[in-house]
Amino acid sequence: MQPLTKVQSHRRYKLVTDEKADGATYTPPHLAEFVASQIIGAATLPNADLHILDPAVGDGELLLSLMAKISEQFERSEAIVVHGFDTNPAALTVAQRRIETAFPNAELRLEVRNFLEYTAESSSTNKSLFSSAVEPLLFDLIIANPPYVRTQIMGAEQAQKLATVFGLNGRVDLYHAFLIAIAQVLKPTGTAGIIVSNRFMTTKGGASLRAALRTRFGLRHIWDLGDTKIFDAAVLPAVILAEGRNGHPLPTPIFTSIYETEESATLKAIDPIDALKMTGNVALKNGRCFRVQHGTLDNSGAHDDLWRIATTETDAWLSTVLNHTWRTFGDIGKIRVGVKTCADKIFIRSDWHEWPEDERPELLRTLTTHHIARRFRATSSNKRREILYPHESINGQRRAVDLSDKPISLAYLESHRAALEARKYVVEGGRRWYELWVPQDPAAWDAPKLVFRDISERPTFWMDLEGSVVNGDCYWITADKENKEDLLWLAAAVANSKFIEAFYDHRFNNKLYAGRRRFMKQYVEEFPLPDPQTEFSREIVRMTKEIYASVDERPTVDIGVKLDAMIWQSFGLGVKEITW
Repeated sequence: MQPLTKVQSHRRYKLVTDEKADGATYTPPHLAEFVASQIIGAATLPNADLHILDPAVGDGELLLSLMAKISEQFERSEAIVVHGFDTNPAALTVAQRRIETAFPNAELRLEVRNFLEYTAESSSTNKSLFSSAVEPLLFDLIIANPPYVRTQIMGAEQAQKLATVFGLNGRVDLYHAFLIAIAQVLKPTGTAGIIVSNRFMTTKGGASLRAALRTRFGLRHIWDLGDTKIFDAAVLPAVILAEGRNGHPLPTPIFTSIYETEESATLKAIDPIDALKMTGNVALKNGRCFRVQHGTLDNSGAHDDLWRIATTETDAWLSTVLNHTWRTFGDIGKIRVGVKTCADKIFIRSDWHEWPEDERPELLRTLTTHHIARRFRATSSNKRREILYPHESINGQRRAVDLSDKPISLAYLESHRAALEARKYVVEGGRRWYELWVPQDPAAWDAPKLVFRDISERPTFWMDLEGSVVNGDCYWITADKENKEDLLWLAAAVANSKFIEAFYDHRFNNKLYAGRRRFMKQYVEEFPLPDPQTEFSREIVRMTKEIYASVDERPTVDIGVKLDAMIWQSFGLGVKEITW
């Protein structure tokens, strides 16, 4: 083994903090022990030297747990060869000392080196007839907690290199590349246990990775550990148990999920890991309560489809909804994110209303942001934010407004010209210096639209009939010309219902901490709509309009409860308990 003290440290990435650059989130001991137990429970060890690997060693906790489980379960005369990579020499020194102390007879091969560079250099895709590259060593057991570093941190150029080398696309995270590289060096008869962020399972950016995992591994079990807060860092983890592709048919992978719930529990556990052995609602010693589900990975679609837990109950529920679905939200019209200025302090202000009328820029428009979010109808305020919106639509074409006849707007923008011209990507993109980076369609603002927040504990969708501009912290949808406005009202009713929360959790189950959900475009597009031509749906639309009209003047709880019940019934389901 190369002496660690003689290897010069190097940063993985520049211009970011060490913590973010390295993605260093060391594994808690109880999670390391869980992953090691699952690997040993599934593995068949060879009657030869056993080669085990941690591609991002850190302080060595994962390797120590795996070696402890091997010692507990097997009596072996053959050597255990311990391999590890890390770019942090100080951490690797700690790992080496810990392993040598606990297992003095183990053969250690720890390297201060980037595991991805190792696999890329020895990859067959980089070889030629005259190449000196050699096949990488294949490993019997791999245990890993790859670093999490998103595109925004590592930089677009580095992300593109990883995507090219490892056959990925979309928003590449560093751990995506690690997973592909692990598949390259796992023996066909080998077993791997990998701790990852659960983001890849339910985002568009994870599509190529989902497809690759299904084809490059023999997946055995996935645990979505959700909002258990096992890590100190803000990571929602998952664990993947897989074996190499050895030609043997495997049953559908088991899928286990655990998410916090407000429902009462009859079962008790010490911690989330202990709760994974149970089914149903489980209360922990700290007072938190989790719902634990066991099923299989949904295999009904394409390899790159979202990963979700499939159970008899869930599949039956979704089948009932599908049989009562007329269209989806995506069929109403295109869902867009709001405008992005890249200079909010200049374009967006909350004090425009205080300016004298003769000093107010001519191009001001009311702005809708998450600050005024409320279900069905935005909160009213005399201090609504406004945006200087320098775009218009002429003959169906968006263009920058000619400022020659907008002297107040021109003077204001000129006073900030240096800051606006510093947005070089705007000019380089063929825009004028005073344009917004993402202005969206100016002609669409005056149409009725349904607006919603990206992240919220409860779905928050509201109708905008005021022709306001939607900010980039919200999404919005207008009905296509051939569709009627009433479809938006129907969508507002469905989107704000308890039913849609249940649909979301059955179909996507992408919760963040504190029970918050992400209402991203790719999810909302799939929200179902009942047949709008039925008397039932017409009554839903009428009641939704009534809530909108009276939300500021009188209580709407009774109407809301009745409306919610009608939504459940319109999809062929029994009404659940509703809290409004």
